[in-house]
Amino acid sequence: MANLATLKESFSEKLESASNLKDLDALKIEFLGKNGHIQEQMKKISVLAPDERKAFGAEINEAKEFISTALEHKTRLLQTLVLQQKLDSETIDITLPPYNYQAGKIHPLSQSILELKDIFSRLGFLSVDGPEIDDDWHNFTALNIPEHHPARQNHDTFYIEGGNLLRTHTSNMQIRHMMANKPPFRIITLGKTYRADDDATHTPMFHQLEGLYIDKGITMAHLKGCLESFLSMFFGLKELPVRFRPSFFPFTEPSAEVDIRCDRSSKAEIKIGEGNDWVEILGSGMVHPNVLKNVGVDPEVYQGFAFGCGIERLAMLKYNIPDLRTFYAGDIRWLKHYGI
Repeated sequence: MANLATLKESFSEKLESASNLKDLDALKIEFLGKNGHIQEQMKKISVLAPDERKAFGAEINEAKEFISTALEHKTRLLQTLVLQQKLDSETIDITLPPYNYQAGKIHPLSQSILELKDIFSRLGFLSVDGPEIDDDWHNFTALNIPEHHPARQNHDTFYIEGGNLLRTHTSNMQIRHMMANKPPFRIITLGKTYRADDDATHTPMFHQLEGLYIDKGITMAHLKGCLESFLSMFFGLKELPVRFRPSFFPFTEPSAEVDIRCDRSSKAEIKIGEGNDWVEILGSGMVHPNVLKNVGVDPEVYQGFAFGCGIERLAMLKYNIPDLRTFYAGDIRWLKHYGI
């Protein structure tokens, strides 16, 4: 019993001098470990007389509980101290000046694409997209574009080794979709296209919107109603005067250029929907029978219309942006001015 009392006194002295968690771990091993002092005392029970074992065992358990409780209490105290020291050392100095964060804006081109997808979704069109690198057949031949057409020349199209090219319009996806599916079709394609042009209204890369509607009994009246609804919603006007002019495209017959009413009297901006002027906005027409034959659709049963326009051009007219090249200049001042 005297040995246990001495053991507790020794433990208390060492616990008092322990100043960190590492010291406490060492104490726990020394007194409560597999080869510790308490375990050594437990070995003595076997040599005691039967009437002494019970009392000695109780004393050992009391000493073990005393040591365990003291260690847990000291551990909590040191852990709290370590945490407080860490908090004190990592305190944020709120007197420092704030960072100069700037609110971003949505690029007008990105905003226009989002609006177009939303509008045509409400009109029942499915948005599809495909490869920007394609072959001559999907980009030209299947669309009834003859071999001698200027669009096939190197001065207008970017050709790649191996006979492929960078698509000059998103119409290649109309061909691919019609070949992979059965009519009716009601789709739009929004994506990048490439042509060898570079001036205030043209860039080598631009974005195009194209729509296609193929079904039984489709007429120019459906085309007119679709485009009038689309343009009115895009420019936010309840009524927008629209004019159709006869034109020619190899892939549509009949074909029509579409103009919208505008006012050009101010040099600062073009006002859409008012005035006595007109501005061309897109090309359209009824899908040529040869195009339908090329994709395996019977033109005697199905008819339809198609249309296409540059998305940058739509954005320029809606947000009064005078130069197409500024869309890609990366000028933060421009984005602050025209961003949404």
